[in-house]
Amino acid sequence: MTIKRNIPSVSVSFAHNGKSSTPNALGMREMQERAYERRGEQYLLIKSPPASGKSRALMFIALDKLQNQGIKQAIVVVPEKSIGSSFNDEPLSKFGFWSDWVVQPKWNLCNAPGEDGGKVKSVSSFLASQDKILICTHATFRFAVEKFGIEVFDDRLIAVDEFHHVSSNPDNKLGGYLGQMIGRDKVHIVAMTGSYFRGDTDAVLSPQDEAKFDTVTYTYYEQLNGY
Repeated sequence: MTIKRNIPSVSVSFAHNGKSSTPNALGMREMQERAYERRGEQYLLIKSPPASGKSRALMFIALDKLQNQGIKQAIVVVPEKSIGSSFNDEPLSKFGFWSDWVVQPKWNLCNAPGEDGGKVKSVSSFLASQDKILICTHATFRFAVEKFGIEVFDDRLIAVDEFHHVSSNPDNKLGGYLGQMIGRDKVHIVAMTGSYFRGDTDAVLSPQDEAKFDTVTYTYYEQLNGY
């Protein structure tokens, strides 16, 4: 005798209204516009799915901080070299913004070999220069802070991609250095992640540090609904 069983299934439909992919007059998609509205925050956490445009959202925010908020330089920190390409030059003015995103090739340390003495020395040279944007890996940034201290990063924007790599665990050096910077309160931080949790159950930020962040949340539903 054959027993037939009904297997439950879930069906989800989306409006497909185009909101998440339709740019505004400044060339910003829905999530980017939402993040840009918070550009004046000293500590900003962007929680948004893959392909929602976090990299470009950071470009808009960083350029405003450099031009209008008294920030000396922007340092974009990525977990691995391949992700550095997400922050390559972008002609944002072509789509309505008031400035382009331009990174001098020698300051994209995900591509450039660095100076004699290595990429950490290049970070020091950048900090002493008049140039505005540096791209480097989490590891390079950690080594630079370890060598030069946190004070040299005062009055700068630190933008951390894949922020869930950070942890409040004392063994996590990147988390420790960022915690010291937040305690010193002389940098701006933009944290970006698609998944604000860690598999090891460690908290990404301590409660007192997390409370200082203004959060922009853009959900998977909003992203899929808007295509």
